[in-house]
Amino acid sequence: MTKFQKVATRTELPLGGKLLAVVDGRAIAVFNVEGSFYAIDDVCTHDGGPLAEGELQGCAIMCPRHGAKFDVRTGKALSFPAFEPIACHVVEIQGDDVLVALDD
Repeated sequence: MTKFQKVATRTELPLGGKLLAVVDGRAIAVFNVEGSFYAIDDVCTHDGGPLAEGELQGCAIMCPRHGAKFDVRTGKALSFPAFEPIACHVVEIQGDDVLVALDD
């Protein structure tokens, strides 16, 4: 059974917003892109950089270390130096709460 954990409220994550959450001891970056919520591991596959600290441009997050970009909807690496995708996780909205379940 999928175990969801509350990471924020909608007001804490406005349009274009991002935040860092910890789910089951794992750092997860959560994003609000045009009213849809997405969650990915907060670790760049190139060098382990903190993606939640990067710049969100539409649906792409840029690693602050070397500029690798990832699609927050799919986890796909969009630019070098990264070429491996990032893990994505299930997001559910219940009322005003944003919940995440790890998708291992």
